[in-house]
Amino acid sequence: MFERLRDAFRAALDAATPPGDLRDLARQMREAVIEAKVAVGEMRDALGRTERELALERQRHADAERRGRLAAEIQDQETVEIAERFAAKYRERVAILERKLAAQKDELALAERDLEDMHAQLKSAERDRPSAQAGRSTEAAWRDLQSAGGARPGIDLQDELLKAEMDRAQREAAAERQLEELKKKMRKE
Repeated sequence: MFERLRDAFRAALDAATPPGDLRDLARQMREAVIEAKVAVGEMRDALGRTERELALERQRHADAERRGRLAAEIQDQETVEIAERFAAKYRERVAILERKLAAQKDELALAERDLEDMHAQLKSAERDRPSAQAGRSTEAAWRDLQSAGGARPGIDLQDELLKAEMDRAQREAAAERQLEELKKKMRKE
């Protein structure tokens, strides 16, 4: 169940590669984190149920062994055999529940780490969203302007050529002025 939530969270992140709407992505990420928190809570509840069930089976096993010892003391062989069968059954259940409990603890630890990672990614996405959103809206505005026939400063080739031509004209005019001044000085001398 938790893997499905983690996959949904990763799918939301992957969908962000060509980000369409960051608010929608952040909403999906928040929903995935909330679902993951619920899943972790359910895993904790299941772990608690397994711990209670294990305690009950251990108590039943101890009771069966105690009954077997008491029956042996009064030399009631039939009760001893029944108590041994029940003790074996409870011993097997205890072993299974101990393995189940260990697996649930490992799974819960993994889910909690994944939840922390998802939460950190969500915080990072929410923190970076305003600057990224502003950059995207600026880019979208420039694209709209360019598609309408406008020119983006610094990008328009015609604009760059015009600037270069103006710079060249200014340099030529400055060179002409200097040349005229030199001619005047030479005539005076």
